[in-house]
Amino acid sequence: MTRNSRPTGPTPHDPARLLTTPFPARAGAAEVIDGVDLTGRRAVVTGGSSGLGAETVRALAAAGAEVTIATRRPESAAPLIRELAGRPGAGPVHAEALELSDLTSVDAFVRAWRGPLDILVANAGIMALPERVLAAGGWEMQLATNHLGHFALATGLYPALRDAGSARVVLVSSGAHRSAPFDFGDPHFARRPYDPWAAYGQSKSAEVLLAVGARRWAADGITANALNPGFILTRLQRHLDDDTLRAFGVLDGEGNKTPLPYYKSPAEGAATSVLLAASPLVQGVTGRYFEDNQEARVVQGDEERPGGVAAHALDPEVADRLWEYATAALHAA
Repeated sequence: MTRNSRPTGPTPHDPARLLTTPFPARAGAAEVIDGVDLTGRRAVVTGGSSGLGAETVRALAAAGAEVTIATRRPESAAPLIRELAGRPGAGPVHAEALELSDLTSVDAFVRAWRGPLDILVANAGIMALPERVLAAGGWEMQLATNHLGHFALATGLYPALRDAGSARVVLVSSGAHRSAPFDFGDPHFARRPYDPWAAYGQSKSAEVLLAVGARRWAADGITANALNPGFILTRLQRHLDDDTLRAFGVLDGEGNKTPLPYYKSPAEGAATSVLLAASPLVQGVTGRYFEDNQEARVVQGDEERPGGVAAHALDPEVADRLWEYATAALHAA
């Protein structure tokens, strides 16, 4: 059996056993997709012009996929597009405008899409906005960008995903979800004090819950899974001030950002996204959460051991309630 062949033994949907792969935590995106041919497949990667998104685009395109980079500033993707245009065997790559916090922009992207869609990677996001900011419709900006925009995109592209026959949706979450269940009583911090990290964590719980809620699409051949890419220095940290970066240990006295030993490179951080997007090892698997290229264990309460997926993010009843909540928001927009 090759490293990317489909596993035998327990069914991929067996909840009693966690799915494992032969890839180590520090495997790169190119390694987990080695030997996979995506020629003729079409993918959309949000936030695909830099960081983890760019590494995801590189890996998928190198395997032959046609990739659309969905980004706020399509011109920012030009260097990556030129790079991949000169790579032998790479699939075509182009960029389209998408502002996730603006549902009008999401709708325009969906309306312009033509044909089936095999892979949707919800990679774009914002983190720890220092002050409470509201998007249109009164949604807290991190929740609007990280969750509602991706929910609108995925549900809007559902016919294209269905038409692909065996499509995959990949939702980039974060370990920060563990500390922040979705608060239906006050999701937009209208009454409770705004906390940048609580808002971020809640939005990332919502991303995992979207993967769980998408089980309703399984009969159409659509699978959806969420992941934690790990610690990586990217533009995601752009809203953090120097004091916070120093507290994290990644900013030295001269103002230089330096990753800690356990931090991953962008290519390593993108590996789990690429695994879920393209590897036969996870074919048919849906509604799960992965980290370090493996399915994560479920953790309860305030467990201090790092890693894992919080039980609150895998609750199917909460997932369905959030699906209805987000659907109502789209109808009201």
